Amino acid sequence: MKIKEAIKKLSNYCTIKEAMILTSFILDKDNIYLILNENQEFQKKKKLGEVVEKLKINTPIEYITKKVSFYSEEFFINYGALIPRPETEILIDEVLKIIKYFPSPNIAEIGIGSGIISIILSMSVPKAQIIATDISIKALEIAKINLKKFNIQSVELVKTPYLKGIYKDFDIIVSNPPYIANDFVVEKNLYHEPKTALFGGEIGDEILKNIIDLAIKKEVKYLICEMGYDQKDKIKNYLEDKSYESLSFYKDLSNFDRGFILKL
Repeated sequence: MKIKEAIKKLSNYCTIKEAMILTSFILDKDNIYLILNENQEFQKKKKLGEVVEKLKINTPIEYITKKVSFYSEEFFINYGALIPRPETEILIDEVLKIIKYFPSPNIAEIGIGSGIISIILSMSVPKAQIIATDISIKALEIAKINLKKFNIQSVELVKTPYLKGIYKDFDIIVSNPPYIANDFVVEKNLYHEPKTALFGGEIGDEILKNIIDLAIKKEVKYLICEMGYDQKDKIKNYLEDKSYESLSFYKDLSNFDRGFILKL
């Protein structure tokens, strides 16, 4: 079997681009090597077979390679943390627009997952002090690996739901919480990702509402959250009888409503 034949075999279960990524991963070579040596004998047939078996059960390629690209950086990822999506880069952009109003912002991230949000914020705003929480030990372990990789000192990890047990004032709360309804049938590959990072309750917006209540109680200046594309009206209705200064929404790359900025 030649390298080009291995790529073709993998492409039966994924896109050509993904097949190239996986072949590079298996051989520990870059794409240029694959192209220049496509007629060379493929040396790692056993590992190829293992990857094919994972693809057959819809394993995301990020969990196979243990790598994910986000905000022009490469992060470690593994089972136990949600795979970062491009729309979450927009969430970070929205936070960065607000951070500029604070010389040394105190930020809380609820549900850190792999650590990508807090790490990018810390790299972008070195004076920011961040406390990031999660209920998953696995997610916190993955976040810790990424914090070490990027030598981030300004992010404190805490295993707790929401901000329970944390008695500190924050300027900003940011979160990409689970917001899918429990009975929603998701794509097969999503079943490899942690349920606690995907499903937000019977309706789906319960955790979002809890975070809103918490932000109001803690009197933060801003709450920035990602949300489901169909949850804009639910968020607006929930805030009808609550006191706040302003509420705005932002869209993702597909022009779906994807998050909100609540100024309190």
